[in-house]
Amino acid sequence: MELSCKSQYAILALLEMATHYDSGEPMQIRQIAAQQDIPDRYLEQLLATLRRGGIVKSQRGSKGGYLLAREPWKISVFEISECLEGLDIKPGEDDTNSKSVDSSIVDEIWQEARQAANAVLQKHSLQDLCEKRDSRRQLNIMYYI
Repeated sequence: MELSCKSQYAILALLEMATHYDSGEPMQIRQIAAQQDIPDRYLEQLLATLRRGGIVKSQRGSKGGYLLAREPWKISVFEISECLEGLDIKPGEDDTNSKSVDSSIVDEIWQEARQAANAVLQKHSLQDLCEKRDSRRQLNIMYYI
């Protein structure tokens, strides 16, 4: 399993928005794109998808832009990925007659792996990612005399 470019860009954009969440000010696409080095047009499409998924909301006008629809601690990484990639796993139909035993075993193991990956993604929120980022930045600061 690999993180798609789409999900990575979306998470980076949402991290930028989470950083500015307390200000309550919407962020413009070009501002987010410049901060996170994301192509403007691509980010526009991602934010439209996230808006339809209820993760961000948009505000029109000269001071308009995008902001998180909920608090950063209420948005899980799983929810973001599921909105963009459709990762939600549902038990498959029990069609044992048309599947071989070998194929069924492989499907079961793959389902178990997806459930484990989804559990990890559900455990982490945007707030968790912001805190990890901030603690790593603190570790990278060097003090000179």
